Amino acid sequence: MRVTITGAAGFLGRKVAGRLALEGKLGAREITAMTLFDLVPPKAPEGARFPVTCLAGDIADPAHTARLAERDTGVVFHLAAVVSAQAEADFDLGWRVNLDGTRAVLEACRRAGSRPRVVFTSSVASFSGGQQAVVGDTTRPVPGNSYGAQKAAGELLVHDYSRKGFIDGVSIRLPTVVVRPGRPNRAASSFASSILREPFLGEEAALPVPEDFALWIASPRAATDWLIHAAAMDTRALGLDRGINPPGLTVTVREMLEVLRLVGGHDAMRLISRVDDPEVAAIVGTWPARFDHARALALGFRTHEGLEAVVRAFLEDDLAETRAMRG
Repeated sequence: MRVTITGAAGFLGRKVAGRLALEGKLGAREITAMTLFDLVPPKAPEGARFPVTCLAGDIADPAHTARLAERDTGVVFHLAAVVSAQAEADFDLGWRVNLDGTRAVLEACRRAGSRPRVVFTSSVASFSGGQQAVVGDTTRPVPGNSYGAQKAAGELLVHDYSRKGFIDGVSIRLPTVVVRPGRPNRAASSFASSILREPFLGEEAALPVPEDFALWIASPRAATDWLIHAAAMDTRALGLDRGINPPGLTVTVREMLEVLRLVGGHDAMRLISRVDDPEVAAIVGTWPARFDHARALALGFRTHEGLEAVVRAFLEDDLAETRAMRG
């Protein structure tokens, strides 16, 4: 079985590819080949026991995405996207990449004729309602920004292509992933990783929201586990509803800072500075922080570790690589 990963140069794409290269299978199915795709050429994971093809191209160009699904393609992880603040700032780019790109990937799968499992990364941003909202498994998505609208539209595409039998799709509504390795990006939620990453690098981090602000988060380890589980699970129990709220963790900024002090000490805390950023606050302020994930647990998605474990996992898994990237 061939596995394809779009957005494979991003940190989640690299983690999924690395896990699959190490394990050599998805569920009970042996991986015989892998295709990695991004705007820039991805790197093949170390230790793969199967051939890996690394491609660069435009996710919204059907001439490029046609290479992403073949007759032997069993699973496609569609992770490629323009992030939230960038999608809000550049309306045309956001819709082109996040919707047209998703449609192009699904069309490639349809033409391949192998009815692959497609794991689509949707987002907490598909919903609004703010800090007081509690999102249930049947809550209707009403996005509060363009990025959320693009992800909600992508979910509907996955739903309809699955209903028609072109693919076997699963949409995972990822929480804010914390702690992201590497450099800050243009995601509106980038501060959530920065305040737990930059201090361990001896750098300052800006905090644009109050300490009582709550977020729904997932660690890179948990997000990777959920994506791989979605690729191998029995989807018959999903029926028409292909969207899943995974069992993320609700935390406040104050709790995040308390863990930073516990693990990094007072010197780390001194590197946090409060700033006003109305643009970021306007975007993340619409996102709910509490989700009901009973359905995900019933479908076998693993529960989340505690916040201290999330920070210690970053120090163990990603701090050295992040430091090296900073030069």
